[in-house]
Amino acid sequence: MMRLDSQEADAPLFGDDDDDAPTATRQKKSEIKHPLAAFFHLFFRTSAILVYLLCEILSSSFIVCMVTIILLLSCDFWTVKNVSGRLMVGLRWWNQVDEDGQSHWVFESRPATSRKVPTNSESQIFWLGLVVCPVLWVIFVFSTLFSFKFKWLAVVIMGVALQWANLYGYVRCKVGGKTNLRSMATNYLGSQFFKQAMAKQGP
Repeated sequence: MMRLDSQEADAPLFGDDDDDAPTATRQKKSEIKHPLAAFFHLFFRTSAILVYLLCEILSSSFIVCMVTIILLLSCDFWTVKNVSGRLMVGLRWWNQVDEDGQSHWVFESRPATSRKVPTNSESQIFWLGLVVCPVLWVIFVFSTLFSFKFKWLAVVIMGVALQWANLYGYVRCKVGGKTNLRSMATNYLGSQFFKQAMAKQGP
């Protein structure tokens, strides 16, 4: 694993070595090497959404539903942050405090030459679950406000905060820990505008 932090230090993690890198490229792209991690990557977050949608059917107690959802969201946050991201796509992030009391965000990504190359199937499952569920929680926030169900507001905001935190952390791992996401988006839009302008000036 390559570590990207404020000191730009590199460190091998998770016992990776590059001796068998050519072997990894020959693995089946559709293979799911970590079915248990893939299952729990989706289980906790989809369960939290289902309990929220069916809470009035499952239980008449708001407290029971709220506690169940919070527990599922907490388990999902820990699982995605510490297990499924590392195993399924070779990414990991966390926050650490140095001896001077300074807080540093650390973003890791497994080098492309590693023998532990993620498969296409695992990557698709990971990113699909990571992106879709936070969007649903944002929708739940607006639906809670528009339906005046303010007692659920704290629950849906927690869902947004926990799941968007993981999404943001893994996007930073993917594009590079020191990459400015706003600058990246601006550069992309600028390049697209330039291409369109050049195309209009063509014959």
